[in-house]
Amino acid sequence: MRYQISGKQIDIGEALQTHVKAELGEVVEKYAQRPTDAVVIFSRAAHEHVCEATIHLSTGLSAQAKGHANEIYAAFESCREKMDKQLRRYKRRLRNHHSARTAPVEFAEGSSYILAPTEEPEDDDHSDLPQPIVIAEMETKIPSITVGEAVMQLELGGQKMLVFRNEGHGGVNVVYRREDGNIGWIDPRNSK
Repeated sequence: MRYQISGKQIDIGEALQTHVKAELGEVVEKYAQRPTDAVVIFSRAAHEHVCEATIHLSTGLSAQAKGHANEIYAAFESCREKMDKQLRRYKRRLRNHHSARTAPVEFAEGSSYILAPTEEPEDDDHSDLPQPIVIAEMETKIPSITVGEAVMQLELGGQKMLVFRNEGHGGVNVVYRREDGNIGWIDPRNSK
């Protein structure tokens, strides 16, 4: 497994890097069969140290965790415990869910835009609506996975929503976390 361990305006020593590789490697080895790489970023927010970790699996799934503490090693331990909890929760699915998959998850390219809010007053005349200003344009990857895998990716990544191509019929679908804590699924193909 490849590790990318870095700090935002913090010097990361060899001892911390060795500790991160050993501890994170042990957690991932327990629950996930084929990890490809791990990205760990340390930063500082006021008086706290923050550790953010993302582990990419060969199945196309990724798990994310974030920990805060006054000491840098404690921040990593908090992050590691959260990662351990996520991977333990999905252990059976991570090992068995992809055993039928013969090839890795395919990704399609898509564009992602960030639009500036309009600051004009609202009126009832919609004939000459102002066009939103695009302030950022990025490429994003859209995985081709099943609905179950999408829900698992949503949970593992700690995301609020996930756009994916449904392997069942090839259409674009969305899974999202609802305000009541449940998961919603939008499948335009099934709406009539």
